[in-house]
Amino acid sequence: MRVFFLAVAVLCVLYYLILAVYSRKFTSTFAGFWLAAGGVHLIFGCVPPFSVAGKSVTVAAAAAWFLFACVELRILWAAFSGGKEKADCIVVLGAQVRGTKITDSLKRRLDRAAEYLEQFPGTKIIVSGGQGPGEEVAEADAMAAYLIQNGVDERLIVRERNSVSTRENLRFSRKYADVENEKVGIVTNGFHIYRASLISKEEGYRYLCMIPASSNPVYQLNYLTREFFAVADFFVFRSRRRKRGKGENHG
Repeated sequence: MRVFFLAVAVLCVLYYLILAVYSRKFTSTFAGFWLAAGGVHLIFGCVPPFSVAGKSVTVAAAAAWFLFACVELRILWAAFSGGKEKADCIVVLGAQVRGTKITDSLKRRLDRAAEYLEQFPGTKIIVSGGQGPGEEVAEADAMAAYLIQNGVDERLIVRERNSVSTRENLRFSRKYADVENEKVGIVTNGFHIYRASLISKEEGYRYLCMIPASSNPVYQLNYLTREFFAVADFFVFRSRRRKRGKGENHG
């Protein structure tokens, strides 16, 4: 186990360096996690393996890795399935826009939506995303402009310009779709599909068609690991959301 800890420590630091060189930033999103994870595994690797502390570390690490593997397998299963059914409309979830320019992750979502439209012509597209820090326009407007430039009929596009999170994307897009009776396709990057499906169900979407888009391969491991924590957060606070929902219904 000691060799495993030390090997993971080295790999974590190497991946951090790859991210830093690729992005030309030492503080890109979530990249610091890899330095921290490398440091933790290095410490674990230095603990005498047959001591009480060493045995405790081994058991705790094995449990953590098992949980991580189970969640990641579920995320990956969702990422490589779906996208083959005909939906009444599709919702493209927003992502960061720099000024007026869409980012790589968002471009991939929009390209996947355009591809879906080629497969199922005439499908209504709801582009969802408000205007956040560093964005000169609402994400929905930048998304619509990109789709129109790439040959999508403007009459098929509906813009939802107020949301600032995945949950709000789905909640505010309900205004433009009959989510209790229509089949709604959700377009987002593959690593994000599983959590998006969970939130969609909480927001009342009864008939879902998940449509995964690709992701930058260099960032893929970073995205998947970050998503593990997001999914864990979803389940940890699920009961609290349900209680709050019941209180609002009976208040």
